[in-house]
Amino acid sequence: MEKAIVVENVTKKYKLYESAKERIFDLLLPNNYGKDFYALVDVSFEAEKGDVIGFLGTNGSGKSTLSNIIAGIVPETTGKVSVNGEAALIAVAAGLKGDLTGRENIELKCLMLGFSKKQIEEMEDSIIEFSELGNFIDQPVKSYSSGMKSRLGFAISVTIDPDILIIDEALSVGDKAFADKSFAKMMEFKEQGKTMIFVSHSIRQMKTFCDKILWLEQGMVRDYGAADDIIPQYEKFIKEWKEMSAVERKKHRNEALKRQEKRLGILN
Repeated sequence: MEKAIVVENVTKKYKLYESAKERIFDLLLPNNYGKDFYALVDVSFEAEKGDVIGFLGTNGSGKSTLSNIIAGIVPETTGKVSVNGEAALIAVAAGLKGDLTGRENIELKCLMLGFSKKQIEEMEDSIIEFSELGNFIDQPVKSYSSGMKSRLGFAISVTIDPDILIIDEALSVGDKAFADKSFAKMMEFKEQGKTMIFVSHSIRQMKTFCDKILWLEQGMVRDYGAADDIIPQYEKFIKEWKEMSAVERKKHRNEALKRQEKRLGILN
């Protein structure tokens, strides 16, 4: 099978600062200011062409960070990502300019993707129709609700027909009717054999849509495999997580952080 995505030992480190002054000191002075925060640690997985992979994990597990790295929005700190084809990220407000109108955002995004003005003119009506934004298409995006931004981003991405589609919680905002229409479009892409990554807290949608699951915990891969194998394990974990007290959850996170530190020690 042809590989669509290969992620090899990817780590993403950010710096957390207590103040703007500390950030400036870190840039100008030799001392090491700020605290290191690792959003991802030594993450590896492969996707075959046509795979539909769900990213599961509690908040802060690194799902969106990994999605953004695969989409080329942010760079990895270490490791390597290989993507075979054009990837499009669908997330609320991803790549949209607030001061521009919806129509201007369509034109700008399509131009940046290499489409000619003639091609954009041919696609524009389809994008606007799918978005269901009506007269709002000529209003500044900064005036849009999160659901409207998601509609516009989704409409652009599905119309330009990318090789790899990355959907990050884009169906969790807005009305149910549009979410259902968008989900139907994703199922159509699945039938066409497109490679997709789906980030969502909806286990029901994961069961319906995904072939494989990447389970992330504290920025590390906890498990990766067939959806039928991983989802029941994750559901069991979530049930236990919901029953934990605040103290128990903190203990669990601290244990995960210790595993992360141990892994970083091995890598370094």
